[in-house]
Amino acid sequence: MQASCYLGDLGGLSAHRLLVLLDLRGTGGSAVPADPASYRCDRQVDDVEMLRLHLGLDEVDLVGHSAGAAIAVLYAIGHPDRIRRLILINPSPRVVGIEVNGSDRRQVAERRRDEPWFLDAFAALERILAGTATATDGDAITPFMYGQWDAATQADAAESASHRNHRAAALYYSTGTPSPDVVRSGLTRLTAPVLLVAGEYDIQLPPARAAEFATLFPHADTTLIPAAGHFAWKDAPEQLGPTITSFLR
Repeated sequence: MQASCYLGDLGGLSAHRLLVLLDLRGTGGSAVPADPASYRCDRQVDDVEMLRLHLGLDEVDLVGHSAGAAIAVLYAIGHPDRIRRLILINPSPRVVGIEVNGSDRRQVAERRRDEPWFLDAFAALERILAGTATATDGDAITPFMYGQWDAATQADAAESASHRNHRAAALYYSTGTPSPDVVRSGLTRLTAPVLLVAGEYDIQLPPARAAEFATLFPHADTTLIPAAGHFAWKDAPEQLGPTITSFLR
């Protein structure tokens, strides 16, 4: 639940395709809804459909990143005939009921042990996994979200935080969203090709869980971006852009 500007041009994809970036409710240029309950992810699916109708498109190539991929997945099962291609970049597995456990996250995090920030970030991660997190631990694990933690990515993290609607994020997965069983069943009927992009260093969706996610679709390919974290287009634009462009062809 942050303004869509954080997606940039998705690794140079705008040089090959027209990108239409949707600011979800209460973010960027979109209005704050009168009913906060409408921040729930499944209640925003109709916004995507209304945008498609407004653009006059019979079909769309739909891209979703992280928690935004929840809306993309729910749109795909609700409007399967409107999806030409579905691309999920570092998607959250929550709506499909795939559990990412502490062992999964530790295994990926351990690959960063040689980084100068590792010890502090890993200690914060352990507290989060143990349920004893402090108020600052969420920020402390931010280096794990990027393939590199340097001045550029630190600035990017700070800017992204300023575009986030925290109230909307807190209500995004509220009670009432479709059950994982319903979502999984719907995905079996999706005939459109699917591309799932995962980052080698992504502790949000470790590579093993990304592979599991892809098995839920009848026609899905998985691409693993080496040395990339949760933002594949920022860590490896030279790989992500051409990968998506090739898939769309």
